[in-house]
Amino acid sequence: MKKIGIWLDKEKAHLVTLQNEDVRFNTIYSEIDFFNPKGGSRSKTRWGPQDVVQDSKYLEREKHQLKSYFKELAKTMEDAEAIAIFGPADTNAKLFKELNENYKTLALKVKTVEKADSMTENQVKALVREFFNKKGNA
Repeated sequence: MKKIGIWLDKEKAHLVTLQNEDVRFNTIYSEIDFFNPKGGSRSKTRWGPQDVVQDSKYLEREKHQLKSYFKELAKTMEDAEAIAIFGPADTNAKLFKELNENYKTLALKVKTVEKADSMTENQVKALVREFFNKKGNA
């Protein structure tokens, strides 16, 4: 039985694949640009007009980049029988939502979506092994 645990954020995803006694670790990097839009500039005259920052342009680009990142992750999980998703912030929830909308067969295999802080490679492996070794998560 092939089980996959994923710890992900916007920068990268650590995939731990458990199959029988074999444990494999793989890292997939996203190609999401980290935008740091500069604030609007002030006019030289007092109470003059200000330039507006177009956040929607940055957010739309990030949304498309996230979609392609999740598509790549979905390809790597196709043959899994059980999936656990971990990660800080809300990227893990966004991945689960994407799976529900566009990859229904994978979404049915997801056993949990949990928050987990940044971890080392060994900590991610231990977290995934511990989750799948609990009764009822096999």
